[in-house]
Amino acid sequence: MANHKSSIKRIRQTIKKTQRNRFYRTRLKNIVKDVSTAIEAGNKEEAQTAFQVANKQIHKFVSKGILKKETAARKVSRLHKAVNAI
Repeated sequence: MANHKSSIKRIRQTIKKTQRNRFYRTRLKNIVKDVSTAIEAGNKEEAQTAFQVANKQIHKFVSKGILKKETAARKVSRLHKAVNAI
């Protein structure tokens, strides 16, 4: 266990950041899964609306520091390509 005040504070901060990042990573997986299920169902309108939501949320995660800009661009690009392939 930590003995210094600074290390105790660091532990508290790490726990908060871990919970926050876990929440957003799970949210990201669910958003991508919504688009994927719409694509597998072959429903183009539903896939496009789900993609719009996913695009907005993924870029919001970049501004919050959850994802890197290039990672977000790659995910959005792959989703967009899959939606257009329907």
